[in-house]
This record gives sequence, structure tokens and C-alpha cells, in this order.
Amino acid sequence: MATQDAPLLIKRYASRRLYNTETSDYVTLEDIASFIRDGREVKIVDLKSGDDLTRQYLLQIIAEHESRGENVLPLDVLTDLVRSYATNAQSVVPQFLAASFELLREGQSKIMENMASMPNPMANMPGFDALQRQQQMFLKAMMGGWRGSSGPEPDREEAPTDSTDSDDMEEIKRQLAELQRRISRL
Repeated sequence: MATQDAPLLIKRYASRRLYNTETSDYVTLEDIASFIRDGREVKIVDLKSGDDLTRQYLLQIIAEHESRGENVLPLDVLTDLVRSYATNAQSVVPQFLAASFELLREGQSKIMENMASMPNPMANMPGFDALQRQQQMFLKAMMGGWRGSSGPEPDREEAPTDSTDSDDMEEIKRQLAELQRRISRL
């Protein structure tokens, strides 16, 4: 079985059908785009000649997305790319684009790390603990009698009385009123 580090090998047959060698089935361009979005490297080769066709198929995927209105590349960027093919800037553009996308990936990773390490802003809000307790009590009350729930299941011989239910409801109402008072002080 191939490792996730190795590129997924897709073979193009003479009929132009694309064959996933890992799963032994035919795939579409949208399947290939999905593999790439999931972080998988892909290599597409011609079965007969062995030519690497990855670049042309990736460009085709981009062109199809752009033609459906999923515009990622602004018109001025596309224009500059076309110009770069006709000028001496051609040698600089690929390195610039690669470096730009690398910076973008690093920036996104750092933002995600920072977001994960940030404390929950709601946790510092006055009354948040009371709100959590109230939600837990409510869920226990609601889920208590259901099979497979983590809440306590009422004893079949001793069903809860109306006074127990009303006491729980009064406690929930009291906690909700306390929470509302604390929020109004903010």
C-alpha cells in the first residue's frame, strides 16, 4: 500500500480516462481536485509514453473552476501571467508565485495555531459557569430517561414525582435569572 507522502499516481489511458492506481478505479478531474484539497500530492502520467501530464491537468482543473464562476485569480493577475510568458520576467514569476503561496500557507497555519491556543472569550464572561451548569442540568433532565443517554435513568419502580420536576425547573429558572442579572451589569 502506498504511503500518504508518496504522490498518488494517476495514469491516463489512450481513451483519455484517468485511472487511480491506488484504488484501481477511474477518476474525474473533480476527484483529483478533491485529493489535492485534502492535502494529497498527485502525479498524472501518460500510460504509453510515461510523460508527466500533471501540470496540464492542474491547469485544466483551475480553468474549469474559473469558468464556473469560482474566480480565485483576478483579471489583472491573469493578465500579468500572460505578459510574463512574453517577457524576460518569465524566469522570475514562477519563483515569486511559489514563494508567495508558501508565505500564504505559513500565514494560514500560524493563524490556525493562534486561534487554537486562544482561550475561549466566553469563559471570562461573568455568569458563564452558571450558564454551563444550567445547560448541563437541562440536558440531564431532558436526556435522563432516554436509552443510551449518559444521564441518570429513572428507576422504573420509583418514577420522579411532579415536585422533583418542578424543583429542577425552579432551579433552572433561578440560575437563568441570576445569569440575566449578571449580563445586564456588563
